[in-house]
Amino acid sequence: MTQPVSPPHGSTDKLPPIGQLPAWRGLVARTDVRTLSLLGVLAALILIGGITKPDEFLDTRNLQLVLTQASVIGVVTVGMTFVITSGGIDLSVGAIVALASVWATTVATQDYGFAGILFTAVIVGVGCGLVNGLLIAYGGMVPFIATLAMLASARGLALQITDGRTQIVTIGSVLDLGERDSYVLGVPPLVMVFAVVTVIGWLVLNRTTFGRRTVAVGGNAEAARLAGIDVRRQRLCLYLLSGLCCGIAAFLLIILSGSGQNTNGNLYELDAIAAAIIGGTLLSGGRGTITGSVLGVLIFTTITNIFALNNLQSDVQQIAKGAIIVAAVLVQRRTASTT
Repeated sequence: MTQPVSPPHGSTDKLPPIGQLPAWRGLVARTDVRTLSLLGVLAALILIGGITKPDEFLDTRNLQLVLTQASVIGVVTVGMTFVITSGGIDLSVGAIVALASVWATTVATQDYGFAGILFTAVIVGVGCGLVNGLLIAYGGMVPFIATLAMLASARGLALQITDGRTQIVTIGSVLDLGERDSYVLGVPPLVMVFAVVTVIGWLVLNRTTFGRRTVAVGGNAEAARLAGIDVRRQRLCLYLLSGLCCGIAAFLLIILSGSGQNTNGNLYELDAIAAAIIGGTLLSGGRGTITGSVLGVLIFTTITNIFALNNLQSDVQQIAKGAIIVAAVLVQRRTASTT
């Protein structure tokens, strides 16, 4: 009598539910579900925009505008994703963008041309990230308090530098990057920078020791320390990374607006946190996804664009964003309770 033949190893027949899969396979399955869900939401928004304002929303110029606007906050969100994955938070990113943008557009800085503006924006961002990192990692301050203090200080310094006035950029090589003549195959330079930052961020988080240490620190800092990870140095590096992203975003914003203002980056911290959360990054730390964060940015930017095209009030837009954030957190809690 012949014995029943077991399905070959790796067969997908009668797979157990996600909760019974090995940990890594369950994580991959959940990640795919989240990504597909976000893509579905984005597709639905594009459909809504196409139905309500077909001629305007689907216009090439408008789509380029959406991607360009997403690029600035998107770069900030990549840095925020790393910080939140480690169990931290950074409320100062918007203020750092403002400070970097106005410091990089002073008359003295513009005397050094393109390189001077880019260098100043980046170094100011990294400097602010260094202060945050030192206060949190080595000063023992709670991230919420330390970055809140940086938010107030950076906003105040940005206002002092500008004296409340807009600083106009006069460097042609900087302004040219915002013109359509600089587009490569219809893609704005800002979008290409965002794409490069996204790819690098994904590789660092998912394919390097630094990324694994970031997840470990966010999952259990004490266990990470006992495993030999220098938790304080890791946290310092993460806030430096966040500051670097803010500096890059400030330069992109200078290109986009052609100026530096103390009001730049307003509420960027909330948008970046929201995009990371709805993308699947766990607010308590230990799990982060660059892909999800980027999709979150695109979703929020598309919502803003649709509301603007339909002349809807900004307060309704904020309510919609708040509802999305609440829904995302509830989904996270439900997912966490079933793992």
